[in-house]
Amino acid sequence: MTSPAQPPGAHLPEHPDFLWENPEPKASYDVVIVGGGGHGLATAYYLAKVHGITNVAVLEKGWLAGGNMARNTTIIRSNYLWDESSGIYEHSLKLWEGLEEDLGYPILFDQRGVLNLAHSLQDVRDSVRRVNANRLNGIDAEWVDPAGVKEICPIVNVSPDVRYPVLGATYQPRAGIAKHDYVAWGYARAAHAMGVDLIQNCEVTGLETAGGRITAVQTSRGRIAAGKVALCAAGHSSVLAKMAGIRLPLASHPLQALVSELLEPVHPTVVMSNAVHVYVSQAHKGELVMGAGIDSYNGYGQRGSFHIIEQQMSAALELFPVFARAHLLRTWAGIVDVSPDASPIVGLTPVGGLYLNCGWGTGGFKATPGVGDCFAHTIAHDKPHPFNEPFTLERFTTGALVDEHGAAAVAH
Repeated sequence: MTSPAQPPGAHLPEHPDFLWENPEPKASYDVVIVGGGGHGLATAYYLAKVHGITNVAVLEKGWLAGGNMARNTTIIRSNYLWDESSGIYEHSLKLWEGLEEDLGYPILFDQRGVLNLAHSLQDVRDSVRRVNANRLNGIDAEWVDPAGVKEICPIVNVSPDVRYPVLGATYQPRAGIAKHDYVAWGYARAAHAMGVDLIQNCEVTGLETAGGRITAVQTSRGRIAAGKVALCAAGHSSVLAKMAGIRLPLASHPLQALVSELLEPVHPTVVMSNAVHVYVSQAHKGELVMGAGIDSYNGYGQRGSFHIIEQQMSAALELFPVFARAHLLRTWAGIVDVSPDASPIVGLTPVGGLYLNCGWGTGGFKATPGVGDCFAHTIAHDKPHPFNEPFTLERFTTGALVDEHGAAAVAH
């Protein structure tokens, strides 16, 4: 399933013409989706394709895919520890594997694999446990020693004489990366072709309810009546839910990332390290893409703290000395919602006809096809899909939490 090596810029589509269209909202829709990022566009696509619901509007306060979808680090994997998490992420990975053919649009999905490094004996124990859990759930996973790490990714420093020596890693061969804006454009193009309205520069300013049900959405472009409303706005879910009188157990944080100047192909896989707080891949055009952990403070700023970036670069250079002379091109931050158990919230709300998709932390992009499919099912049938049933709001009442804090070897 691995894509062949392509020269930078090969087979890149032109900017889709329909993205320049911006229709006036109709007076009412069967479903209004708030948020024109990957999850919102995927949900609209599967509502139309799978469930035949096409009287749908996707509302975006800026431009399509201009929020977190344009700011993520493009990593796709399913090697999560808990059964509930591995279920929805593996469902998503299987959809990724056929998504380019399904959408009829290039997304540059490249299954180059992902290494999660272990730097201590406890890391090793946790990693081997996760490999065994993955295999029990039918997910490709293996444990590799330092020599195996070096074979898969020759530029990783596996010397024992560093702060955090590499003692081995988990490896998921089917994992990889995709071009995030192409994914969004592919979903938007396909949904648009089936009659979904994609409405940009349309900020939601209020949610109207009556008799315990959602009735309309107030926007900067007027009032829109709605039979159902789905919230898919990463980083601002709490603000939107509050408009309907719902307080969510979420905290919003900036999440750091950066890219280097364009380089020749040198980095063959994705390398992640929770202990040294960095993960690194190389984009299709040649930039090194580096992600870090979330800033500890709450905030909605789409820029990060310099000390986080400084730590991120220090960690990257320890693992990859070959990058010492690479130049930084740009840095940024997305805004992520993080739930108390570091797992998403996807499902119904106490308000009839109002649905939530939020709290993904660092896992949002990789879940795009899977949660779009499951969320569309939830909206169409007014009950959760089996894959997102463990992630409803009720778990915070029952205590059935899906605690992925560090369990998937990623910093939340």
